[in-house]
Amino acid sequence: MLVVMKKGATEENIQAAVNSIEKRGYEARPIPGGDRVSIGILHNKGSVDAAHFMGLEGVKEVIAVTKPYKLVSREIKPEKTVIKVGNAVFGDGTLPVISGPCAVESQEQVIEIARAVKAAGAQVFRGGAFKPRTSPYSFQGHGVKGLEFLAKAREETGLPFATEVMDIENFPAVEEHADIVQIGTRNMQNFSLLKRAGKSFRPIILKRGMSATLQEWLMAAEYIMEEGNPNVILCERGVRTFVRHSRNTLDLSVIPAAKKETHLPLIVDPSHAAGVRDQVIPLALASAAIGADGVMIEVHHKPEEAMSDGAQSLYPDQFADLMKKMTAIHALAGQGS
Repeated sequence: MLVVMKKGATEENIQAAVNSIEKRGYEARPIPGGDRVSIGILHNKGSVDAAHFMGLEGVKEVIAVTKPYKLVSREIKPEKTVIKVGNAVFGDGTLPVISGPCAVESQEQVIEIARAVKAAGAQVFRGGAFKPRTSPYSFQGHGVKGLEFLAKAREETGLPFATEVMDIENFPAVEEHADIVQIGTRNMQNFSLLKRAGKSFRPIILKRGMSATLQEWLMAAEYIMEEGNPNVILCERGVRTFVRHSRNTLDLSVIPAAKKETHLPLIVDPSHAAGVRDQVIPLALASAAIGADGVMIEVHHKPEEAMSDGAQSLYPDQFADLMKKMTAIHALAGQGS
């Protein structure tokens, strides 16, 4: 249920509506909009009688929310959520790019790559300090030391950085160092981790699970928002299908479908979808054309020596060329307006 306040409703009107909702045992979640405030009613066990709130001063209307997800829904918030991190703005019609290596390998490596991607136009750096790998024998990352490498790269280049958190135990360290905390595909339905992310003061990138439906993805985002963190960026990174020509199948159709359902910004990771370098570039260009709110691309200065996912990492010169093409396509498709 959503209580929509009138355009000229005062703070006293809004608080009175909140008090009325909470008095009946529900949770009230005020949601500021462009020209009015709405109040979401949460944790109701059954239907809510709209008559309790229609007579309150300053209330315009009471609307039933039909989706199982509430806070992420456009029914609750029709306006797009805009999230700013450094010079990157997700959800305002621009195309911010997050770029860097899959894994943090050394201090010299992250600084060199950070300088290269910044020169090409990337606004956010990325790198994995904690690495979830399919094989227990693969490189698992440098952990906290890797976070310190990333922080030094930020100091050197001015680029904010995003990195993945693996579990609740390491969340405080990641939260302390990173500008954006990423929850990977394997953890999309790790509900304890989602709840902890909901208590974070950092924006969260939530990657789609490798077999998740759109509704399951949005419900995972709901877990984060329900705990109080409104700054969630959804990331499509490909789903597992029967194909063998790529690691995963990039589901670009989910971008326009999700934009009808949610106000949250949606970005695309073509690198993990493709798994091979020659597919990353066309998939990134398609992402720019379809209306993504950002793109995440892996870059490595020596991908043949990379400790993780070198086959899908672009060389810096390839990335610089791709940035120019993505900018042109994004403008041509009218996505920048």
